[in-house]
Amino acid sequence: MFITLEGPEGSGKSSQLPALAEFLRHRRGRTVLTTREPGGTPIGEQVRAVLMSMKNTGMSPSTEILLFCAARAQLVEEIIRPSLGRGEIVLSDRYADATLAYQGYGHGYTLGMLRQLLNFATGGLWPDLTLLLDLSSEEGLRRKHSSGGEWNRLDAYELAFHQRVRAGYLELAHQEPQRWCIIDAALPPEMVQLALRQAVLDRLPAV
Repeated sequence: MFITLEGPEGSGKSSQLPALAEFLRHRRGRTVLTTREPGGTPIGEQVRAVLMSMKNTGMSPSTEILLFCAARAQLVEEIIRPSLGRGEIVLSDRYADATLAYQGYGHGYTLGMLRQLLNFATGGLWPDLTLLLDLSSEEGLRRKHSSGGEWNRLDAYELAFHQRVRAGYLELAHQEPQRWCIIDAALPPEMVQLALRQAVLDRLPAV
């Protein structure tokens, strides 16, 4: 089963994913592989460094799209498909839907064109379940600022961009409700984790 966590900046995906993986391993006896985008492979991590660096604020959106897709193609080929082939659960912190939200709704690129590019990069591999940790853009950016963690090139986009991204995620979830599950990321972290676990358990028997 291929599960992705998506959401706007500061929604808590990266902090929630390890606990969800441990729950599936130790409470449900599943073999789970975790990964992230961009990155997840030695090549992908090098691409990530370029994409996220504040030294590269002059990067064009089209370059951004192609770099994300390059890292994703390597991740699918090297990590995700082999793991799924072994019957493992793959949990990914972001995947192809992030390109639709950020570069499609955020930058205004045509979704049809992006989907063609994404299908090429992934060989048509899409998640079985996508968990959207939904949070207002203002609160998400406030969390990122106050956390003292990495502040990257994408975080630095204007608030209106992040608002478009969030609206895009919600629209994607509305268009494909059988794959998406929306989680209120404004809830306390322990309640968010319980909601994530329940959403996964609801889908596991069907896959």
